[in-house]
Amino acid sequence: MASVEAIIEDVRWDGAGLPGLAARAARAVLTHLGLGPEAFEIGLLGCDDARIAVLNADFRGKPQPTNVLSWPSEDRAPQNPGSIPAPPGPGELGDIAIAFDTCVREAADQGKPIEHHVTHLLVHGMLHLLGYDHMDGCDAARMEGLEVEILATLGVPDPY
Repeated sequence: MASVEAIIEDVRWDGAGLPGLAARAARAVLTHLGLGPEAFEIGLLGCDDARIAVLNADFRGKPQPTNVLSWPSEDRAPQNPGSIPAPPGPGELGDIAIAFDTCVREAADQGKPIEHHVTHLLVHGMLHLLGYDHMDGCDAARMEGLEVEILATLGVPDPY
């Protein structure tokens, strides 16, 4: 299984089982893409809106909370838009931060169980670590399609 090193800054994540959800999501993504899940490491930060707003400001110039952020350990994005990222070699994929307040609010607004919404966001973040993006329509459609396929393997309905 993929190794998930979790730092839980917001204790409310303890009740949501964030490390387990992250390990399950990572395993599903890596398996779906034909990668050996046991060969990869992911860093995970379970935080609140205040912390993720600082991270969002520092790294994206957007000083407001967001649901999830990801930082790949290296740039895996394909050089040509519309291309599929090359599979990474084993090792550290990068880090994901996820905000409790935003996740709970979004799940309630969308009428979804929090576990489903968080799992979707973790799958989304994992795909970013692997070089997938949604900057143009073709790439967005590919990424969303992968998310739907992977989530189905986890029993999570289509989030779109």
